[in-house]
Amino acid sequence: MPVRRHNSEFFISRHVFLRHDGGMGKRREARERAVQFLFQHDLNPPDNLQQELDQFWNTQRAAAIEEEKSASKWGEPPAELPPPTVEEAETRLFADPLIRGVIEHRDEIDERIKQHCQNWDFHRIAAVDRNVMRLAIFEMLHREDIPPVVSINEAVDIAKKFSTEDSGKFVNGILDKVRSEILRPARDIK
Repeated sequence: MPVRRHNSEFFISRHVFLRHDGGMGKRREARERAVQFLFQHDLNPPDNLQQELDQFWNTQRAAAIEEEKSASKWGEPPAELPPPTVEEAETRLFADPLIRGVIEHRDEIDERIKQHCQNWDFHRIAAVDRNVMRLAIFEMLHREDIPPVVSINEAVDIAKKFSTEDSGKFVNGILDKVRSEILRPARDIK
């Protein structure tokens, strides 16, 4: 079980966001990590974004390395982190601009969400769902290299994985309304 709820707090299993799953695409993994950072940023905004991003990625790597160690090494002081692997660097290379873009355009993105969330107080939307939608809307508005339908499909799958099954429907409904306002084709890239 990747996510469990406990008194409205989220505990995300390391197995979900630390392991490089061969079946998961690099972009999907990057989007999942971006949502995790945005969730963290939403609840506890850092003073220094670059420092927080570096710490986030180092923590991800350290936990992944720790998980790969055998249980017999528990309790040993942490070793210096090796340089990122090519896969880790590629994940970060795709995720960092998404994270920065969402943060930079957050007010504009939040207004789009509010327009389409009738009868919902914006801050009552689950933080996971809110950040999944922010990421997808940023991609649809500012990343012409990503078709809007890809952004929506990825967002729905990530919402289902990290939130609830109903979240997928909610996220899809809002994102489809946003997509209908965009003047570029839903399936083509520039």
